[in-house]
Amino acid sequence: MNYPKYASALLALLLIPVACKEKTPAPPSEAAAPTPTPTPPPADPASPDSFRVKFATTKGDFTVDVFRAWAPKGADRFYRLVNEGYFKDVRFFRVLPGFMAQFGLSGDPALNAKMDTLRISDDPVRESNKRGMVTFATAGPNTRSNQFFINYKDNAMLDGQGFAPFGKVVDGMKAVDALYSGYGEGAPNGPGPEQELIRNRGNAYLRTAFPKLDYIKSATIVK
Repeated sequence: MNYPKYASALLALLLIPVACKEKTPAPPSEAAAPTPTPTPPPADPASPDSFRVKFATTKGDFTVDVFRAWAPKGADRFYRLVNEGYFKDVRFFRVLPGFMAQFGLSGDPALNAKMDTLRISDDPVRESNKRGMVTFATAGPNTRSNQFFINYKDNAMLDGQGFAPFGKVVDGMKAVDALYSGYGEGAPNGPGPEQELIRNRGNAYLRTAFPKLDYIKSATIVK
């Protein structure tokens, strides 16, 4: 028997690459929440039953319609942030094509620290996380604050995890699709931005380490 011949064949089989299953991205989430404040913050002022917000970004404009009936507490928080001019120079720091685009952490560390004390309780999930739906990212139950994501596809698996959409992109989804995604998943699961460093160092960190990120220039209520 020609053993070298069979040994060579066996070695060739062992060197054939093994196909790997595609890793499912982690849900849109915040870094571990700081210790909650001893007393709950006052509730956000009630928003209108519905309102429209126009976002100006480095990739163009998009428009979101918000419906309070879908998630009243989430809609109220979003309305408050827009009215206070919060969405200025805010990066899309986690953009995963075929999944979602996450944003909301402020470029000002002091403002992030303030928002960590202003978390709101969950809303029941009344609408599905379909393409274009806008939803809060969370760090667990009752931790919604200032992070959001826009669904790139129908992500119904998020519905059962408590992610309650409060609005939908009704115009300009082409701009959302074009957001820079080259940095991939965020640290520690990938080479992208680390949320804790964004929270503590703001845009000073992102401009230096991740200069290609797209960002929101402004967000205004459409009268």
